[in-house]
Amino acid sequence: MGIQLLSISHKTAPLEIRRLFAFTQEQQERLGLTFLKEGGVQECVVIATCNRTEIYVYAADSGRRQNLFQRLQQILLREAGALKTEHIADYLRFYQDEKAVRHLFSVTAGLDSMVVGEDQILGQVKKAHEQARETGTAGKYLNTLFRYAVTCAKKIKTETDLSKSSVSTATLAIKAAEEVLGDLAGKKVLVIGGTGQIGSIVLKNLYSMKGIRIYSTIRSVTLSHDAHFKSESSTVIDYRERYNYVDEMDVIISATASPHYTMACSKVQERLRTDKVRVFVDLAVPVDIEERIGELPRTFLFNMDDFEELAKANNLAKKRAAREAGEILQEYAEDFMRWMIFQWSVPQMEKTKAWMLAEAEKKGFEKAIDKLFYRIREQADPEELKSFFRCIREPESQE
Repeated sequence: MGIQLLSISHKTAPLEIRRLFAFTQEQQERLGLTFLKEGGVQECVVIATCNRTEIYVYAADSGRRQNLFQRLQQILLREAGALKTEHIADYLRFYQDEKAVRHLFSVTAGLDSMVVGEDQILGQVKKAHEQARETGTAGKYLNTLFRYAVTCAKKIKTETDLSKSSVSTATLAIKAAEEVLGDLAGKKVLVIGGTGQIGSIVLKNLYSMKGIRIYSTIRSVTLSHDAHFKSESSTVIDYRERYNYVDEMDVIISATASPHYTMACSKVQERLRTDKVRVFVDLAVPVDIEERIGELPRTFLFNMDDFEELAKANNLAKKRAAREAGEILQEYAEDFMRWMIFQWSVPQMEKTKAWMLAEAEKKGFEKAIDKLFYRIREQADPEELKSFFRCIREPESQE
């Protein structure tokens, strides 16, 4: 019995592979239910973001773990339509018990992110857990695990510098544009998908910069959204009109959940008239911007894989904070493992209490205690025995 994890992420797979596992919310819910029905597990939470897809499960059956991994992998690949993809299994990672627990805590705190310390993942983990609770696929063990993970992440963000002056993929999008164009003052920037989680962060960052003319799409211009601030420097346009603005833009950033291209190469090429340098930034998985756009003259295209290099300097600066965060993470991981082992042991504790009461009734309480100690001595190995007596020492003797 225990926590199991099946993972594919930016650390194990390129963008072209990760896009196969970019499940919509509806697909995530269906996937969780399928794991419960076919996978031989009792609980499941699915996390699917731009950079990772992870399946956390709780399985009561402690045996045949290799068989469990094979079942989970088969279901995941089938639902992703990736069963025939060459070498696909090489990109998957399987963790169990404390390694799976520590991995979730690391992910939730932003320690496993492409950009170390980024804040978006905490909200994504909370959303995935809430979705599993509403769907009915998360129970006692995963509910507790995810509560511990969120609490741990919040403590790390409060007590370390990990998230101070944090850089996210959204801010890296702007940095990429600045590296090509220099100062963005006087430039025109189009954000497609500004009402989404990442797109709204891009917009907020742009609004904090002076001298940029900002354009953002919305599905209907009659709708409003918090991400679209009222500003003289901003213009909200209908999503259907986006290609009409391509020629005058210096930067186009796209971050949607669309299954289709938001920027197709042929349509972009038709509308380009002005000879100037342009930057396209794709923050979506699957991709929003057709890769061939990067081959157009004086055009630069960045996608999620490109941001790994841009993130390195940020990550190096956060190494010390990451070490401090690791100490907090270890503490919470151990707390959770103690809780889970205690839960598993409740039936044994009940049996032991009943046995001791029976012994006490026959020979007295003192004899029952002695018999328990001798029983532990005979069944524990030396290290276990040392640990047991360390645990029951009186507080005064621990000083």
